Amino acid sequence: MSYVTDDYQHTTSSHEETYEKTPIRHVHIAILGTGFSGLGMAIRLKQSGQHDFVVLEKASDIGGTWRDNTYPGCACDIPSHLYSFSFALNPKWSHMYSPQHEIQSYLRRSARRFGIIPHIQWNSEMLNATWNESDQYWQITTTQGLLFADILILGNGPLSEPSLPAIPGIEHFEGTIFHSAQWRHDYDLTGKRVAVIGTGASAIQFVPRIQPKVKQLTLFMRTPPWIIPRMDHPIPAWQQLLFGLLPITQRLVRTRMYWLRELTALSFVYKPNMIERGMQLARHHMEAQIADPILRQKLTPTYTMGCKRVLLSDDFYPALTQPNVEAVTERIREVRAHSIISEDGTEHEIDTIICATGFHVTDTQLPQCIYGRGGHSLAQEWHEGTHAYFGTTVAGFPNLFLLIGPNTGLGHNSMVFMIESQITYILDALRIMHKKAIRALEVQPEVQETFNREMQERMKSTVWSSGCASWYLDARGHNTTLWPGFTFEFRRRIRHFDTQHYQLTAQHTSAPITQ
Repeated sequence: MSYVTDDYQHTTSSHEETYEKTPIRHVHIAILGTGFSGLGMAIRLKQSGQHDFVVLEKASDIGGTWRDNTYPGCACDIPSHLYSFSFALNPKWSHMYSPQHEIQSYLRRSARRFGIIPHIQWNSEMLNATWNESDQYWQITTTQGLLFADILILGNGPLSEPSLPAIPGIEHFEGTIFHSAQWRHDYDLTGKRVAVIGTGASAIQFVPRIQPKVKQLTLFMRTPPWIIPRMDHPIPAWQQLLFGLLPITQRLVRTRMYWLRELTALSFVYKPNMIERGMQLARHHMEAQIADPILRQKLTPTYTMGCKRVLLSDDFYPALTQPNVEAVTERIREVRAHSIISEDGTEHEIDTIICATGFHVTDTQLPQCIYGRGGHSLAQEWHEGTHAYFGTTVAGFPNLFLLIGPNTGLGHNSMVFMIESQITYILDALRIMHKKAIRALEVQPEVQETFNREMQERMKSTVWSSGCASWYLDARGHNTTLWPGFTFEFRRRIRHFDTQHYQLTAQHTSAPITQ
C-alpha cells in the first residue's frame, strides 16, 4: 500500500468536497460492497496471499441486501445449505430457509474469521470512478476522500437500489410511505389502513406478518405470481451437531440440493413444456388454501410459470383470505392525500403505503458514475442495454471486474455458486497479470459482442421469453439479467482466464502485448 501526496482538488455536483494536500491512498485492488460478492472476493484474495486491497462500504455494517432488507418475515428462498460460501459452510442454520438476521450474522462471522474487517473502509459511498489512461489506474472519489486503485471490482449487487412506483399524485400522499427495503421499524402499523403495492418476493413474506396487526390491508397487484409450497422447517439440533462434527455430511446434503435445483433449469431453459408439472403443483397449492373461487381467479397467473420469478410461501394465501384483507387487481389511477383511487373509480382510504416494488436492476444508477477509456461512462456504454463478457468484464473499461453482472442472474439455483465462479475467473486474471507483468487488460469488443449475441439468441427458446413483462427484461425487452443455461456450464466456461480474448498492456508501457 502506498500514499500519494500530490495536491488534488475535485468537485462533484452532488458533493462539493475538496481534498488539498491530503495523503491519497493507493491500493492494488478496490472492492465495492460487503455483501456475498464483495466479501467473497475479499476473502479469496486474502486466501491467495494478497493483502493490498480495500473494501468500500457505504454503510457502517456488513451484509449488502441482507443488511438493508429487514422487513418482517425477510428470509432467503434458496435452501440454507446452498446459500453459503463453499469454503465456509455454516452447520448451524436454524431452518431449511434461513431468515435475514442469520444470513447477515453469517456474513459478519465470515468477515471476522478471514480477517477482512481491517480492510473495510466504512461509510464510504463511491461518488465516481474514473480510469486514468496515462497512469493506468482507477481514480475513485468516495465520501471519505480520494483513492487510487490498479483494479476496481464492483461487488455491489443488482438488488441494492429500491425502485419506487411512478404513480400520479403519490408525492401528495400525506400518510406514511416507505419501500419494503427501507422498512420503518419505528412506525407502528397496529390499527392502520395499509396499502401494499406489489406482490413480489418481499410482499409475500411480510404480508402474512403484518396482516394480524393492521385494521385493513389492501393489496394492489398488477400480475399475480406463481407460488409453490415453501415447506420450511427447523433443522434439528442433532443434525446441526452432525454437520459441525462431520462437515462432509453437510457437503453431501448441499451437493444433493444443488443437483435437484439444477434440474429445474431443464424446464426453464431447454424444455419449457416440462413446466406444466410445476404449474399443476401451484394450482393445487392455491386450491388447498383458498376456497373462494373469485379470489382464486384474481390470484391465478395468466402467463407461463417461470416467465416471472417463481415464489415460495405457505402463509401468503391464507393471509389473503382474512376478513381485513382485500386483493385489488385494478390498476392504480392516482394517489390522493389519504386514499388510493383504482382504475374502476373505487376510493380506498389509506393511512400507510408500503411499496414492495423491487429494485432498479436493468436501470441501476451506479453506471452513471463509472468512467472508462476516454471518459466514456458505463451508463453510456449500456444506453441500449446492459452487457458484459460473462457478466464480468466490459470493453472500454480496463481493469474493471463485475460480480453478478449482466446475464449472471438465476431463476433456479444459488447465486453464491455464480459469484464464486466469477471470483475464480478474476483471481486467475490477477495471477496472470502478476506473472506476465500486465498493467492493464480489457475484453476485446468483438469478443464481448459475440458473447452477448449468443446470450440473446439462447434466450429466445426459454420460458423467460414466453411473453410476460418482468424485471428480468430491459427497456428493449431483452433479458440481460439471467444466465440461459445450467450453472455448471457457466462455471466450466470461466474456470480459466482466457487471455486470447483480451487486450493486454504491459507494465511501464502503453503498448499492447502481442499474444
